[in-house]
Amino acid sequence: MTIRLNKFFERVMRFLLRHAKEIQQKGLSVVVRKICFLLAMAPGLLALLIVRALRPIVVIRFGALISESLGHFAMNTELFLCERDAGMHSRCTFDVFYNNSTQVCNLQLKKMWDRILPTFRFVRVVGALNRFLPGAAHHVIPMPSDRDIHGLLERTRTHLSFTAEEERLGRAGLRELGIPEGSPFICFYARDSVYMDNWFPGGNWRYHDYRNCSIHNYVPAVEELTRRGYFAVRMGAIAKEALTIKNAMIIDYATNGRTDFLDIFLSGKCRFCLGSSGGVIAVPAIFRRPVAYANSVPLEYAHTWRASDLFIPKKLWFRQERRFFTFREILDSGVGKFLRSEQYERLGLEVIENTPEEVTALALEMDERLKGTWQTTEQDEELQRRFWEIFRRSLISISQSLHGEIRSRIGTLFLRRNSALLE
Repeated sequence: MTIRLNKFFERVMRFLLRHAKEIQQKGLSVVVRKICFLLAMAPGLLALLIVRALRPIVVIRFGALISESLGHFAMNTELFLCERDAGMHSRCTFDVFYNNSTQVCNLQLKKMWDRILPTFRFVRVVGALNRFLPGAAHHVIPMPSDRDIHGLLERTRTHLSFTAEEERLGRAGLRELGIPEGSPFICFYARDSVYMDNWFPGGNWRYHDYRNCSIHNYVPAVEELTRRGYFAVRMGAIAKEALTIKNAMIIDYATNGRTDFLDIFLSGKCRFCLGSSGGVIAVPAIFRRPVAYANSVPLEYAHTWRASDLFIPKKLWFRQERRFFTFREILDSGVGKFLRSEQYERLGLEVIENTPEEVTALALEMDERLKGTWQTTEQDEELQRRFWEIFRRSLISISQSLHGEIRSRIGTLFLRRNSALLE
């Protein structure tokens, strides 16, 4: 009993310290929110006691939607619904949800989830109180991560849909962007540091820098796609720099005319998305749009679960020996799991982003595969087999929570030109 009390008080102290730090960082507006939260605790506790008393009759569970982060808000929520459709959650529960933060990354996405899931602000208070009492696990929805390890996206339909009015607004939005009705378009995106710095000011997000890449390395790819009849829409809520391109079929939507609504509409209607590591890419994926991932890093976190997807990884230059790390070295050494820039720096590894030629080759392969015109060779299939053999062998050391059945492919021309990395 003493040990349990000590743990309880430790959790309370951590809770208080965390909120005190948040108030210190963000000021008066947070104080007001905290006061409102405290005022809601008494009715929240009463509601929780009723929920606990009802457990023999019905189990009411609380689920937190990660509303402050676009990738998690989109993918984790969609995968929960896929799991529910697949019978992976008990049907003898009544589930209610809350947004885990007052910050909502995209109001249109929230509006669409609200149409599907019972979401209430007050539940956030009840859910927080629940975590402090014994037996909390019975009333917590085990939300999945953003990795589709069960291959559910390919076995289920998307849960989001646009209303007739949203379809009308979306078509009007496309016309305003200069995309004629019925014209095919792709979305493209390159991650930079500006979004995190603006959305979460005061934080040190430099540890994410290894994921950044230049939007200019994507331009030759989208130029070529426009020659094939596509319009190309640059995505991103906040962009580090504007594009200066005279091609009218390339639309720098991220810096001109961006809205929460069109973020979701464009992602849901594009032919495919060409992008890099970042939350933006999750939105077309939950609409079951194909994604070509350039600059994928770290290697062990590659998206491997959809046959419609392609990826190419960043390469790692070993300064001391003036050479690239091979795939086997990356996977066997643990570097394939590095999630912080300083980890690469300590080993003397320079993270090299994909060249414009590599990104272009990836985009064109995706286009031709979707059109059914892609031609493969026995040599290319052998290179694929060798890469995935190395990758699968490393799954013994990779956390099993990262991968299920591997169905994606690594870019064909990337492997041809970097076959030495298979040694």
